[in-house]
Amino acid sequence: MDVGAEFVGWFTQGEPEPIAGFIKRFPDVPRVEDADQLLNDPEIDLIMLSGIPKNRAGWAIKAMNAGKDVMSDKPGCTTLAQLDAIKECCEQTKQIWSVDFSERFEVPAVTKAAELVAEGAIGKVVQTIGLGPHRLNRATRPDWFFDRQSYGGIITDIGSHQIDQFLFFTGSDDAEVTMSNVANYANPNDQGLQDFGEVALKSEHGHGYIRLDWYTPDALPTWGDGRLTILGTEGYIELRKYVDVGVDDSTDHVFLVNGKRCEKISASDAGMPYFERLSNDIRHRTETAMSQQHAFKVSELSLRAQLIAERHSL
Repeated sequence: MDVGAEFVGWFTQGEPEPIAGFIKRFPDVPRVEDADQLLNDPEIDLIMLSGIPKNRAGWAIKAMNAGKDVMSDKPGCTTLAQLDAIKECCEQTKQIWSVDFSERFEVPAVTKAAELVAEGAIGKVVQTIGLGPHRLNRATRPDWFFDRQSYGGIITDIGSHQIDQFLFFTGSDDAEVTMSNVANYANPNDQGLQDFGEVALKSEHGHGYIRLDWYTPDALPTWGDGRLTILGTEGYIELRKYVDVGVDDSTDHVFLVNGKRCEKISASDAGMPYFERLSNDIRHRTETAMSQQHAFKVSELSLRAQLIAERHSL
């Protein structure tokens, strides 16, 4: 995807397992020994962050204070205190802090669903049901993956995707967490791991239910059978994002049912406009990819739902 950007360098602490594949994918991009080499380069506009989730807020603040916009992997932060510090930094520096909610931004099926909703294909959206199953892949997971303080909890982490989609499709600026639970049912020896989570949300525009887990069976040909159902007053849309079980291994299946249409749509060519929009936002200081307040609110609701769930589980 060409959005007019150039990948000029990268830094990592230690030698994380995915590094070999990363180098193979970007063999000509130099690795720097000191992150400040990138942060202090006046030609660099955007810093992209991954790494251990609990450290991402600190790196984001450091980057914004150096005059860089930031795109973080989710979760962008793991505590409400970190989120408050990010908000304060954004206010002071006027830099962009964006979070790549990849289950929306990197899924062409969601792009197609957004187009259908905008066209009025299902009327007013009143509920979303987001399912986020993931494969554990225990053998490849670093120690921090099993440490609650490092990854932030299952809702803070992978639940943020579903909360993002609920707010987006219902057109909500805020929401109430009406139910939230976490548990560890299948991995009792990993006390820091939460392998199940669920959340219910309510806003003035609609309702949402979210289910998360680390139970994806080995026979599934992908990491998770991620699905999203969008219920409207005049129809519904179901997304089978990564696989259509029992049919084929292709991705980006959209099912639309309304008063005139009952069909399956292949959406693999619908595009992923977030990245080009973010590139334009960096150039023009606009908010077309995602508003700053939306990024803050998704993070806030994820963190609050996580804390509510953990109070219930004590």
